[in-house]
Amino acid sequence: MHWTTWIAVPALGALIGWITNSIAVSMLFRPHSPIRVGFLTLHGLIPKRQPDLARKIGEVVGHHLVDSSDIARAFGNMDLRPMVEKLIETAMEKKLGELAAMPMIGAFLTPDRLSGIRSGIVDAVVEQEALLVGHLEQALDDHLDVAKIVAEKVASFPTTRLEQLILDVARRELRAIVALGAVLGAIIGIGQVGLLCLLP
Repeated sequence: MHWTTWIAVPALGALIGWITNSIAVSMLFRPHSPIRVGFLTLHGLIPKRQPDLARKIGEVVGHHLVDSSDIARAFGNMDLRPMVEKLIETAMEKKLGELAAMPMIGAFLTPDRLSGIRSGIVDAVVEQEALLVGHLEQALDDHLDVAKIVAEKVASFPTTRLEQLILDVARRELRAIVALGAVLGAIIGIGQVGLLCLLP
């Protein structure tokens, strides 16, 4: 058997393996929309299963990675005082300004007293931080469905954006699959030539 056969057949096998796996990887994402070809309907696996994929991602994120209690704990670890001070100052500024403008009351509401009132209210609210976080956690449990939010977000992605997100994560692995097709094709080609050599 001519030596070129040992090169040509494995090379052809590698090319076929590379093309086959390239098409297989491409068909994960394309066609983005269903295309009818005779009795067949061609539709990329991921676009076709996007609603199911979105639901599963939502379940994983909402039930195993992040839930409402995790979000509430994150709030609990924050220093709430600056936020509380800002909220109270905004809420009280107008009302205290109106009271200070009254002749009888305004005489008693000096800047120092107003500052003391604000500080006292802030201290009282911050002292109830644990209670606030508890109420927040309960409210999040009642009204925040992380799994549903994530599922709806993923389901609403344009197919091209979802494809890009997956490629950003798995591009190297998908390229490895294509390369593996070429390697396996070459190995099969070598095996075929070897079998031909063994035949009488």
